[in-house]
Amino acid sequence: MVPARGGSKNIPYKNLTPLAGRPLLDYGVLAARACACLDRVICSTEDGRIAGRAQQLGIEVDNRPIPLAGDMIQVEDVVQEMLIRRSGNGGEQLPDILVLVQPTSPFLCAEHIDTLLNTMLAVPECRSGQNITLIPHNHHALNQRFFKNGHAIFKFEKERRAAYNKQKKDQLYGFGNLYAARTHAILDGDTFFAQPSVATVIPRPYDLDLDGPDDIPLAEAVLAAGLIDLPHLCDPTQ
Repeated sequence: MVPARGGSKNIPYKNLTPLAGRPLLDYGVLAARACACLDRVICSTEDGRIAGRAQQLGIEVDNRPIPLAGDMIQVEDVVQEMLIRRSGNGGEQLPDILVLVQPTSPFLCAEHIDTLLNTMLAVPECRSGQNITLIPHNHHALNQRFFKNGHAIFKFEKERRAAYNKQKKDQLYGFGNLYAARTHAILDGDTFFAQPSVATVIPRPYDLDLDGPDDIPLAEAVLAAGLIDLPHLCDPTQ
C-alpha cells in the first residue's frame, strides 16, 4: 500500500512535488511495480489529483475515507480500515503480508522490497519486518543533547561517560526506507513494528527521508552526484 493523502503542512501537495523532474509519488510506486514479490500495488488517497497520477502509473486506487485523511491519523488505522472494508461480506482475500511504500522515501529500490519480503517469508513467526541503516557515530543516541537557556546538556550523561568513544558504544541502527507487517498483526491492532520484527540493512543514503522543503534539493543533489542507483526509473516498461 502507498499512503498518499492530499494534505501536507511541511511541503504542500508533497506526494506530487517534483523531484528531479518526476512527482515524488512515482519513485516508490515504480520500485514496487518492479519487484518480484508483490502481487498488487494500491494507492490509498482521498485526493483526486493523486488518484489520477496513481492510475497513470498503472496501480490501483483505494478511496480513503475523509475522516482518515487528517494529520493525526496513524497509518495503521488507515490500513486496518481498508483491510476490513475490502474483505467484508465475502470480499477480497487478504494478503499474508502488507508492505508500506512511503512516497517520502524516494530512494526505495525493488531489491530492498524483495529482500525484506524474502526475509519475512523465511521466518514464519515474525509479525513484521523493516529495513534499517547504520547510525553514524556523530548521531548516536549517547551523543544527543538537550539545548535549554543557551546551554547544551547530554541527554544520557552517565551512559556517555562510560562509553566515551566510538569503540565503547553499541552500534545502533535507524529506520531505512521500508516496513511491512503480517496482515493479521494489523487486524489485531498492532503496528508495523509488531514483535518479533526481522530486519535487513540498507546503505546510506538510500534511507533519505523527505520531511521538509530543504530535503528536496538535498535529494536532488544525491541523485545528481550518482550516489544511488534506481534502475526502475530507467525501465521503459515502468
